[in-house]
Amino acid sequence: MSRLDNDTIQQKYERDGFIILENVMPEHTLNEMCDEARSICTGKRGDVAGTDALAGLTADEVMNHVISIHFPHKISPMLHKLLSEKHVVEALTAIVGPNVKCMQSMFFVKHAGRPGQAWHQDESFIPTRDRSMIGVWIAVDNAMVDNGCLWVIPGSHRPGILWQTRPHSDARFDHTEESFGYPYSADEAIPVELEAGSIVLFNGYLLHRSLNNTREQGFRRSYVNHYMSAESLLPWNGGCLEHAVDDYRDVVMVAGEDPYAFKGIEDLSVPYLRPEDSTEKTILGEGFNL
Repeated sequence: MSRLDNDTIQQKYERDGFIILENVMPEHTLNEMCDEARSICTGKRGDVAGTDALAGLTADEVMNHVISIHFPHKISPMLHKLLSEKHVVEALTAIVGPNVKCMQSMFFVKHAGRPGQAWHQDESFIPTRDRSMIGVWIAVDNAMVDNGCLWVIPGSHRPGILWQTRPHSDARFDHTEESFGYPYSADEAIPVELEAGSIVLFNGYLLHRSLNNTREQGFRRSYVNHYMSAESLLPWNGGCLEHAVDDYRDVVMVAGEDPYAFKGIEDLSVPYLRPEDSTEKTILGEGFNL
């Protein structure tokens, strides 16, 4: 579904809470993304918090031990440019409206054996005022059931309820709390298998999870970004407790105009690595592990 008209995009998104754009990213772009991730993790794009935990490792070892890179667009011009990929922007404006901003980027490495994340809603992490948040999940590798693709519960976004969360002890998932109390069964969940270069866009209220990468070797890499209407304020701290603000302004406009441009753009978010077995909640916040 890489070429959907706007009416179809809106209808499918409103009904299911997600849409898929197939075969959008060419292979050479995917290779460049992997090269960028490697450069960031080995310090070639500047200072990145979290590298101390990987000191002394070879480049290959570093990539095997990193779970995710947070806010890589802050130090990578290439990944910054991809926030405005034309097919993504076309879909975003069809769903959200003409004015769209991005507030977060993450590059997930997910080497063989690494965990996924239990059922959750992204709006629990980034609370928008108008329910306009959309996650854009770009498959850098083929994302299949056995290496930890996304699973979703279609239509679970429609009630507009943020379900309670609690700790869990399921070894398939990382330490991030799971959602519970929702009126859906596991039988309603479906895997979202994607070929490398395909993209899924999903609603911030949609219940979704990812399982662990059960393959003996290899990665299941993805570039995941979060967007919302630029017409809404963003009462978020950017994952850092030091940034308690009513309207988070470390954003990137990807379409239209910014009604709050008079406030300016701030440099608040800090690029950082999340190494494996990182279970602490720091001032950098608790990251997604998709």
